[in-house]
Formats: sequence, C-alpha cells, structure tokens
Amino acid sequence: MPSVGVFVGVIVAVAVRSVSGTDGQTRALIDSKQRSVFHSGVVTILSKSHADRNVYPSAGVLFVHVLERDYFKGEFPPYLKAGDASNDPITFNTNLRGFPDRPGWLRYIQRTPHSDGVLYGSPTLEHIGKPTIIEITAYNKRTFETARHNLVINIMSTEEFPLPYQAEFYIKNMNVEEMLASEVLGDFLGAVKNVWQPERLNAINITSALDRGGRVPLPINDLKEGVYVMVGADVQFSSCLREVESPQNQLRCSQEMEPVISCDKKFRAQFNIDWCKISLVDITKVVPVHSIRPDPGTGVLPEIGEYNPPSESLRSRDYFADFLITLAVPSAVAMVLFVILGYSMCCRREGVIQLVHHSSIQKSSKEIRSMSKNREISWPLSTLPVFHPVSGEVVAPIHPDSYEATSMPLMQTQTNLQNQVQIPQQQTSGKCIVLSDTRSLE
Repeated sequence: MPSVGVFVGVIVAVAVRSVSGTDGQTRALIDSKQRSVFHSGVVTILSKSHADRNVYPSAGVLFVHVLERDYFKGEFPPYLKAGDASNDPITFNTNLRGFPDRPGWLRYIQRTPHSDGVLYGSPTLEHIGKPTIIEITAYNKRTFETARHNLVINIMSTEEFPLPYQAEFYIKNMNVEEMLASEVLGDFLGAVKNVWQPERLNAINITSALDRGGRVPLPINDLKEGVYVMVGADVQFSSCLREVESPQNQLRCSQEMEPVISCDKKFRAQFNIDWCKISLVDITKVVPVHSIRPDPGTGVLPEIGEYNPPSESLRSRDYFADFLITLAVPSAVAMVLFVILGYSMCCRREGVIQLVHHSSIQKSSKEIRSMSKNREISWPLSTLPVFHPVSGEVVAPIHPDSYEATSMPLMQTQTNLQNQVQIPQQQTSGKCIVLSDTRSLE
C-alpha cells in the first residue's frame, strides 16, 4: 500500500507540473476532469473529458477517454419540433488532425447512438513527447447538427515501464465497453492482485476478441464477444497462474476441457476466464529482435541531368526478313504438307481404295432414300368415306397420291393390302346386336 500511495503522488505531481501555467485552471482541471479510481489497492486513471483540453497518459498504461453524450447535448442549438431532446441519438467520429483515422494504438467504440463513446488504448515509448491531437466530431441524428472539439494527448514516460511480468487473460462473458467501465476494470484488477500479490499492478491493454479474429456471437442467451485484458506486475507469477502450464492441464486444454485452477473461484463470481488462453510473458527473458530497416532517404530523386530525346534522323529498317519469317516460311510448310496429303490420297493405292469406298457408300445411301419414297403404303382408316355429323352427307376421302412417305399417318387402311382385316360391322336386329368379322387369307 505505501507503493500505491507513492504512485498516486507521482501521477498528481506530473499532472500539476504539465499544466503549470494557470494555477486556477489547473486545479479545476484536476478536480473536475480527471478521476482516480481506488479499488483494492489498485489505481486506475480514467479520463472523462469532452472539450478542448490536454490529457497526460503514461506509456505502457491503459488510457481510457469517455465521450459523454450529456456534455455534447448542450453544444447543439435548441430544436423547435416536438421530441425528447434528452434522448437524441448522438454518434461520434474521431480522427487524428489532418488524417482520416486515429493513431494505431488508439481505438474507439460506441455500441449504439444512445450510449457514450470510448477512446482507449495503450501508448508506447515511440509516442513519448509527441502531442497527438484528436478531432472529435459529434453528430445529432435528430437535428442533424454537429459539434467539434479537440483532444490533445501528451504521452509521458514512466520509470517502471515496461513492467517485467505480463499476463493476458481472456474473459468470455464481457464486451469491451463493459470491461472499460471503471468499476468493472477495478474489480478485475483487484481479483488479479489478490491472486498475484504484486507490489505494483497496471492494466496495460484491452482488446476485443473480434480484433483477434473472433466471431460475432449469436444474439441468444446474452452471449458476449469476449475481451483480452493484459496486466503487468513487478513480481514473479504466482503458483496459481502457473498451474495452467502443468502437463495435466495442458492435456485437458488439448481435449477442449476446462483446466483445474485453484484460484478460479476468485474470478468465477463475475468473470468467466478461459484459462487455456492465458498468456504469461517474462520480458526479461525475451530475446529482442532488431529488424534492420533500409534508409528511406530524403524522398527526392537524384540529379541525373536533363532529358535527351532520340534524334529525328532515325535509320530506316528493312522488314523483308521479318516478312519471310512470319509469312513465307509458314506458307511454304503448309504447301508441302498439302502436296504430301494429295499424293497419298489420289496417287497411291490405299488412297484410291478409300475414295472408291466412300463413293460407293454415298451412292448406296441415295438409292435407299429414293426407294423409300416410292414404296407402296396403305392409307389410314381416317381417310375412308365418313358421314358429316350434322348434315349427314358423305365426305370424300383424303388420300392424295402425292403424299410422301414421311408425311403419312401412322394408322393404315386395309383397302390396298392383300392380307387385310375388316373392321367389325355393327348390325342391329331388334334388341340384338350381331358383330360380323371376316378375314381374307391367302
């Protein structure tokens, strides 16, 4: 606890020294705009600023900035039409001044137009001493009005950065905006502190599982996206955190079973941790990899003198050789092949036999087609004389001799056949009906 008090004193002293130009404004800035959340001996700095102002996050420590809708409501002019002005849908757009997006380390989330927006991230040593100006634009979707403010982020260095021992937890029953709340984050850090027992503990970064390739959960059973929370401490990992590295728990994780962790009950009441995805890193044992980057240069092309175009008097070129290669040679080869094929088909015995055989087949086909057209066929019964159903007159038969075989009906008549079958005739005599069937045989 003494170390925690010293840490708080350092933060307040740095904040006062950074804005030491107007004492009254500095005091009001610290009292109203910056809040310190103390929970179980863990310190979390949560900035809830909204207007043009300076904030001073530390490198390697989680930075959270809340964009409150209540503040921006007062920036919009009054709306004369009826409606609930206190519940106007407001969205925010954040970007680095002069650029279309935010810096790489800074993220933004707003779940609905009726909830507050949150800027969060973890700055690194590369950003120390470089003021970052974020333009914040609020849009009122009911009145179509906008309001804009600037947020100046001055990243400061810390002597303890980076903390040597870092652990990353995967919490399955939380969304990122829920985890960024000061009370929830303080509860989690308090539970980690009770398990780890460090002298100094900081939240380093928070990442949504969707940014790690996770799937969007189905809107059933109150499923959450999941959150990765990285914390750092100044002491070795506790025995409870190292239980996941045991062979028994590693085997259970490979079989998609929950490992047996003795300290899980300290988190289970509020946080559902996937212990198989915990990551323990000791940066004192990590071998640094230095990538050699090429010199980008000044971006100015070297001086190579003026451009000298080719002279106007160009030497003429003879394309006759190209003509021979592209046209004459292929034509000559095709002519030779044509002569060889003609000789083999017309002058040799095998070729003559093939031509005669083809000609005989063609003549036979023509003869068969002519015979099929001239063959005698019987006419269908439908062409016999019939009576008109209304007038009773006899209708002439329809069987012109000029019909071809291909257009004849399928039903044949018996008049022109030697072997014919007469259609049974109906004879009525009183109440009896006699059917006569005669057949003519050879």
